Amino acid sequence: MNIVLEIGTKNYIDDLLSIKKSLSHMESLLACYNGYALSEPSSKFGWTFFKLAFKPEFQTGIEEKFSDMIEKYQWSSSPQKFTKFMTDYFLSRGCNVKIKLSD
Repeated sequence: MNIVLEIGTKNYIDDLLSIKKSLSHMESLLACYNGYALSEPSSKFGWTFFKLAFKPEFQTGIEEKFSDMIEKYQWSSSPQKFTKFMTDYFLSRGCNVKIKLSD
């Protein structure tokens, strides 16, 4: 299953740059490039929302490389664990965003 995350930010330009840098670093670690797609942003109530879709090869690479870290999350399903891992990863790299699993 390809995971799609919905990301919310109050500082779209800066957070988008941080997210792209973070994902670029992850792609370099995994030697997997063009591994994600971003949707067009939409704004509501001072927040900007956009979707981040992971391509299968990139998602699998992340799940395999960081499986020990992902498994430590106390969530009920793999997509929820992956979402929590990516949230923490972005926060640790200076991205002040809210993330949820897209339906």
